[in-house]
Amino acid sequence: MTRAEAADMPDDGARKTPDRLRRQPSRQLSQLTARSDRLINEGLARVDARKWYYAVLASLQEYGPGSQAELSRRSGIYRSDMVGVLNELAERDLVERAPDPDDRRRNIITISARGRRQLRRLDKVLDDLHDELLAPLSPAERDQFVQLLTRLLDHHARTS
Repeated sequence: MTRAEAADMPDDGARKTPDRLRRQPSRQLSQLTARSDRLINEGLARVDARKWYYAVLASLQEYGPGSQAELSRRSGIYRSDMVGVLNELAERDLVERAPDPDDRRRNIITISARGRRQLRRLDKVLDDLHDELLAPLSPAERDQFVQLLTRLLDHHARTS
C-alpha cells in the first residue's frame, strides 16, 4: 500500500476519501494507474520480464523489424532507455540486431523465434493480470472501458 493509499484508510480499514475527490477523473485515473503499474510490474517480474520487453516484442511482431529510433516511437520508450532494453532482449536471444543495409551506422532489430514464443507467454500472463485488474467489470464493460481510454489517448495525442 502506498503512503497516499494509507492516508485514505482510517483505523477501521474503511475508505474515507471525500466524494469530491472520488468525482475527479484525473485523480481516479492516477489512483488506478498506480495500482495497475504495481500489478503489472509485479506480475511480469514473477516470470522474469518487464513491461518494456512486451512493448518492444509486440511492436516487432505487429510492425516488423525496425531501427532503435523507430522502436522508440512505436513503443513510447525513450531513445536513451531503448538501448538498455534491447541489450537485455538480445542477451535473452529474444531479438536479433543486424546492420541496416541502407545505413551501416544503425542496426535493424528483428524479433527472434524465441522472442515470438516469449511474446505469446507474456500475452497469457498479461491477460491474467488484466482479468485481475478489471475483475469488477463485465466483458462488455471491459471492452467499453478500453474503447473510452483509447479515444481519450488518441484525442490527446492529436492535440499535443
